[in-house]
Amino acid sequence: MTPILATRPNTYTGSLLDRAAGRREDAVWVAAALDHAETLFVPVWRSRNLMRAVETGRPEAVFLYGAAAALLRRPGEAVGGAWAFLGLQGEHPVFAVDISAAEDPLSLLPGEPGSFIDLRAVAGVLPGADASVLAHARGLLHWRSRHRFCGVCGAPCEARSAGHLMHCTACEASHFPRTDPAVIMLVYRGDCALLGHSSRFPASTMYSTLAGFVEPGESLEEAVAREVAEESGVRVGRVHYHSSQPWPFPASIMLGFHAEALSEEITIDPTELQDARWFSRAQIRDPQAHGFSLPRPDSIARRLIEDWMAAP
Repeated sequence: MTPILATRPNTYTGSLLDRAAGRREDAVWVAAALDHAETLFVPVWRSRNLMRAVETGRPEAVFLYGAAAALLRRPGEAVGGAWAFLGLQGEHPVFAVDISAAEDPLSLLPGEPGSFIDLRAVAGVLPGADASVLAHARGLLHWRSRHRFCGVCGAPCEARSAGHLMHCTACEASHFPRTDPAVIMLVYRGDCALLGHSSRFPASTMYSTLAGFVEPGESLEEAVAREVAEESGVRVGRVHYHSSQPWPFPASIMLGFHAEALSEEITIDPTELQDARWFSRAQIRDPQAHGFSLPRPDSIARRLIEDWMAAP
């Protein structure tokens, strides 16, 4: 089995930010950066990102400069929320700020800033660097919103390390940002690929690659074999890594693989899948003609399928 190489970067990767982790503990530098006129802020409102020109089909991210974002990051204000340092864009610090408490966030922003949009709705046409920064902001602030209280003793936590650590005010436990690893794999045998349909999918006709979370004490390859067997009953042999993709919807990292099937008979787990089938290359080239659809273009699932189709 020759590894199938990734032909281009996945969506939400390729950030141009220098995360500058060494600055996070420098409270004086962080305070100065927050008040600097040329600092950039990435507002997030109820898991949505601020963008303009969405209606034209050429969306772009909207970043706010220091003065325009001053109200949004004051914890004493009605709209003030969590903030976190994302990194440096050139010499300019970049911070994410959560304004989910505001009922009408656009009224707080100067001019005509655009609108708050679900990132997944535009990721296929949003410039790659923009998509990666917006995903970074969304994912980090989601973690912050879910760790306001200590998971050890239940006491309130306070943010430290420029928003990258939640410190318990009682037992002093430290909680760091978490990302849940999930394997996603295109299983193939000969000229056919195994795709499944779940009731969770946004389209009733969509068939996609299989996927699942990595369990404690399990290697990635073992997770691939287990998930495929559990969901479809198909046994796999050799497994090869393809690429990864941040998926902050809400907090995963997708680890993509191609896996060679050792068996063909399908026995689905109805709690995971409604259907699973072997699809030929000819069917995948023209899914509409065969009554099904493929996963969204910004997903690693689609990339796994496309690169398998393009392989010799």
